[in-house]
Amino acid sequence: MPSPVQQKIIIEEIKDGVVVLKGGDLRGVLMASSVNFSLKSTEEQDALIFKYQSFLNSLDFPVQILMVSRHLNIDGYLASIEQKKKEQTNELLRIQIAEYLDFIKNLVQVGNIMDQSFFVVVPLARVEKKEGGIIEKLGLFQNAKNTETVKSFDELKTQLWQRLDYVSSGLAGMGIRSAPLNTEELTQLFYRLYNMGTKNIATMPAAPPK
Repeated sequence: MPSPVQQKIIIEEIKDGVVVLKGGDLRGVLMASSVNFSLKSTEEQDALIFKYQSFLNSLDFPVQILMVSRHLNIDGYLASIEQKKKEQTNELLRIQIAEYLDFIKNLVQVGNIMDQSFFVVVPLARVEKKEGGIIEKLGLFQNAKNTETVKSFDELKTQLWQRLDYVSSGLAGMGIRSAPLNTEELTQLFYRLYNMGTKNIATMPAAPPK
């Protein structure tokens, strides 16, 4: 019998870099870089806001902007430095490595450093509704019904990818790099989201490729 948590997960499967929801709707996910807005001049901030407004107004489909924050986990990095300290034969260098390790550990603990990732979720419905003529649109007759066109997964995936490309292009106009997550990266992302307290989770890419 499925657990209550599993019942709340509406994902049917993840394949070909696409999230398939129960019911057949699709989702694509872009991982995006960020822009340090506070370091921009007033003119640059105004231009960026205008570009963002124009980008949103150009969309004829909804998007979801997701920010995931979690405490920075550098256990793997610290372990590699610890191993180098053990392998170091020079006593002076070994002392310096030990001091560096202590500095990094204290910095992470005191600074409460967070690791932030940004994503844009792009949806696509499995069923595309097409209305008939003016009589049907106005609803003048009770038996007037909308016709529905059911597309194959490959057709839907192609249309979703077109949306992802459009969103990625719009973000690039604001100086934001983005890249679609593949199947493995999507699986890691949702594992992290549903296991926020778990340590040593496989890490996502630090930022979209240039």
